[in-house]
Amino acid sequence: MSRTTSHPTSDPLHAWLMVCVLSFVIGALTAWAQTVLPYSLYSLANSANAWVLVIVVLILRVRARPVPATLLGSASSVLLMFGFTAGLALSGEAYDPLLWTLSSAVAGLFIGLSAAWLHGDGVRPALATAALAGVTIGEALFGLIYVPETTSPVYWTLSGLAGVAFLAVMLARSIRGPLPIALTLAGTVAVIVVFIPVYGTVGTYA
Repeated sequence: MSRTTSHPTSDPLHAWLMVCVLSFVIGALTAWAQTVLPYSLYSLANSANAWVLVIVVLILRVRARPVPATLLGSASSVLLMFGFTAGLALSGEAYDPLLWTLSSAVAGLFIGLSAAWLHGDGVRPALATAALAGVTIGEALFGLIYVPETTSPVYWTLSGLAGVAFLAVMLARSIRGPLPIALTLAGTVAVIVVFIPVYGTVGTYA
């Protein structure tokens, strides 16, 4: 008689815990990175793009479905900020994270959902790509246009090129049909146009 064995399934609680712990730790490491990165790459530790990438990778790693991914994206974003604040505190630097934490909680919802939709069907990958590429390219443009005197263009240029490369890869491999392609391109431009002034406003008051 043959015996059937079942493949183990991932424990959602374990996955959530892993994402939350790693988010906090990476947030703390971000504060440390600000003290060791060269000037040309310093903005890597002071950039939304780096954390967006962290959130997307973590959610893809645990293969969260759209609804859990949305909540997990918000939790990860907030814990990144908490870890960053804790890292600064360890070095004796005071920081008020309230405004950025609130902004992160909201933005994380969309980042998490976008991560889950990257492998979806229909217009979902188009919307996800537009959101993630738009944020990435938008922040790079913000850095090059609005803070060129205090930051190096090297990181912003690399970050922007990464956003364009991501957009190109998704258009080539995952997004099919005239409507999804048009939605991806138009959505990316729309996110960039909205992101730049909103990001600048939050940064002014944070």
